[in-house]
Amino acid sequence: LCSNNNPYTSFGATLARDEEQNLWSTPHDMTHTEADDDRVLYNMIVVRNQLDKDSEEWQKLNYDIYTLRQTRKEVRSRWKHILEDLGFQKEADSLLSVTKLSIISDSQNMRKARDILLKLAEETNIFPTSWELSERYLFVVDRLIALDAADEFFKMASTVYPRRPSGERVDDSQKAPQC
Repeated sequence: LCSNNNPYTSFGATLARDEEQNLWSTPHDMTHTEADDDRVLYNMIVVRNQLDKDSEEWQKLNYDIYTLRQTRKEVRSRWKHILEDLGFQKEADSLLSVTKLSIISDSQNMRKARDILLKLAEETNIFPTSWELSERYLFVVDRLIALDAADEFFKMASTVYPRRPSGERVDDSQKAPQC
């Protein structure tokens, strides 16, 4: 029972550590430090963990980490909502899943994917105004291009999350009805 061969001895500690380092709210995601925005969050966590938990700096960093994670969850939820409305109910999670093993399906699609992603950022509210575009969504748009659904996705995003004048906030009850 005391052998080091027992795979369950550190189970609780591993789960706690994985959850702490979980940057995209996906348990055991080992790809979280692959993109620049992931590294920023990871560095915030490292700095926070070096501070005294009772300090004002720790509390501020903890709040910033929580806010960034919540923003990421919200953006992912918006994308998933649109994908499901387009008929990808069963595929939405896999379309949004990006790991370090993900590749662009066709190098010719890269420019189009980047253009669509920029257009989504500029002409819709699918991303918060303070959001820096994530490479993660470039892969998702590439998949939509391969499925010939990128234009429909943009149209739906424009309808459900229309761009508002700066300073005007949109809550879920004010969004356009689903198609």
